[in-house]
Amino acid sequence: MWWSRMLAGRQVGQMAEGFGKMVVDPGERHLLGSSASWKGIAVNLLLVVGKVAAGVLSGSVSVLADGINNLMDAAGSIITFAGFRMAAKKADKEHPFGHGRYEYLAGLGASVLILIVGIEMARSGVEEILRPTDLELNLLTFAVLGISIVVKIWMALSYARLSRRIGSSALKAVSVDSRNDALATGAVLASFALQRYTGLQLDGWGAVLVALFILHNGLGLVRETISPLIGEAPSQELVEYITDKIAEHDQVLGIHDLIIHDYGPGRRYVSAHVEMPEDEDPIKTHAIIDTIEQDFLETDQIHLIIHYDPVPRNAPRP
Repeated sequence: MWWSRMLAGRQVGQMAEGFGKMVVDPGERHLLGSSASWKGIAVNLLLVVGKVAAGVLSGSVSVLADGINNLMDAAGSIITFAGFRMAAKKADKEHPFGHGRYEYLAGLGASVLILIVGIEMARSGVEEILRPTDLELNLLTFAVLGISIVVKIWMALSYARLSRRIGSSALKAVSVDSRNDALATGAVLASFALQRYTGLQLDGWGAVLVALFILHNGLGLVRETISPLIGEAPSQELVEYITDKIAEHDQVLGIHDLIIHDYGPGRRYVSAHVEMPEDEDPIKTHAIIDTIEQDFLETDQIHLIIHYDPVPRNAPRP
């Protein structure tokens, strides 16, 4: 389940952290992101084994569905790993601005898996409601579900820290997904506890509720992962950050026609018209422009191109 607001707040979060505090080097992002993805694959596969075993022994369709959900989580981690790997490829003749958008494509692929899991889980839950089966409530099932909740909370916190560190929307998605996994497994555990103490068979209903939760968030994620692929507008926070940083230089009198292109995390190409005094030495002006562009590239991994507009020093500003 990767139902997170994967890209919503992506740029806002970068502003809060400060570009300079994040890991923006593509090589280091690739290593950290790939390592996190492999850990996610291993942990989710272990949870699959435990939940499938517990589901078979107890006869619970919701536990089996939760196990299948973890299997899709592992598949999602594989997609994320592939996305980091492809995004790290250097620019070539066919893709002169790099391959960073593969990371966004990985998020879209994962969101499609969410919908598949949600549909299948809903189908299994409805069948269980219509034809309920007796459950074998045992200590193994309770233990597996309890351990799963603890593990998923740990994964949510770990991925949240790493997503902030490297500015990755994909890992932010995994973080929120892990948190929601813990909530979903908690719902399954609650249905077991209610049946144990009240005798009510809520297994199928638990599966349907979890499925609806998955589908709702999966649809939201599909919309959000498509947005940067078709060219979403930059956030106001990002625009203000860039303009304010350019304006910090004494010789800058004004900025206009700012254009931002996003080719993936750490791959922004920006152009701007910068007004500077017409009576200033052009060699000095050119050196200032070079300094600004180099600062953005080294600190923020933003490829900035400045067009110099000479204006009267005391001209009224709009």
